[in-house]
Amino acid sequence: MTNSAADVPEELLLGQFIPLHYHFNMLRDQTRMVPFREAIRKTVPVGGNVLELGGGTGVLSWFAAQTAGQVWCVERNPALVRASRSFLAENPNGERVTVVHADAMSYLPPEPVDVVICEMLHVGLIREKQLQVIQSFKDRYRARFGPKLPRFIPDTSMLAVQPLQQNFTFHGYTAKVPVFEPCGPHMQDSWLADPHFYSTVDYGDDFAQEFAVNASVTLQTGGHWNAISLLTNNFLAFDLRVGTADQWLMNQLILPLPEPLDVARGDTVSIEMQYTAGCSIETLTSSLRTGLVSRALAATEALPLRRSA
Repeated sequence: MTNSAADVPEELLLGQFIPLHYHFNMLRDQTRMVPFREAIRKTVPVGGNVLELGGGTGVLSWFAAQTAGQVWCVERNPALVRASRSFLAENPNGERVTVVHADAMSYLPPEPVDVVICEMLHVGLIREKQLQVIQSFKDRYRARFGPKLPRFIPDTSMLAVQPLQQNFTFHGYTAKVPVFEPCGPHMQDSWLADPHFYSTVDYGDDFAQEFAVNASVTLQTGGHWNAISLLTNNFLAFDLRVGTADQWLMNQLILPLPEPLDVARGDTVSIEMQYTAGCSIETLTSSLRTGLVSRALAATEALPLRRSA
């Protein structure tokens, strides 16, 4: 008998407990590390207080400690608590970070903070509990310290969906599995249309945890429509003085369609899905509905103009 996702402990789904050996991939991911370092450098005030929710190896807290006076790094996984304490002890200003073994859903710092860092991010805001953790924090923080909230890193996340033609054949073996791929020009041969943006989450403002996508997309390229891509661009911090932002465009999540469709340029297709932030890939996929709205009008040959007598 095959177990459903609901039967599998959350720790085994990488939803909350990401094992230490997996963090190597995040530590060497320059598209993630560089903008976070810059956003933290620009945002954390000298001598300020910082809270990181879900600290992992402690690297983002360490970035903050180069400027902050005190950083609380909250981590629930005991193995990562031990590892981050060890790593921080070996790095300059690591003593400014207090690693707290606690659940980010319930922890509050002993005093107000200037900045909150929370990187429980997954493409589409699925699987990990970014929204639930931040909403819980905001409610409890206001109740204890008053209405003024700290700044959040990331500041905003933008979510989009895009129709694709994807090759699911690996060394001659066809397997229609979810695929994580970097975004970029190498994907252009697969794009059938531009991304359709369906939600913007401002972490310092009120936000919904339910997403309902009902998109009609006109295709710019024909082909075999057999997949959609979920895209998430995180704006970590804005610098209004020069009009720039530190951004982290995450790897896209490509999901195969249950019923592929041959399409032509100019066709209009529909993409529908409903999901709750933090849900599993399986739950999101089960809600996915796609179809053809209309075919492109066939090009007609212009009749020759006749000069009047």
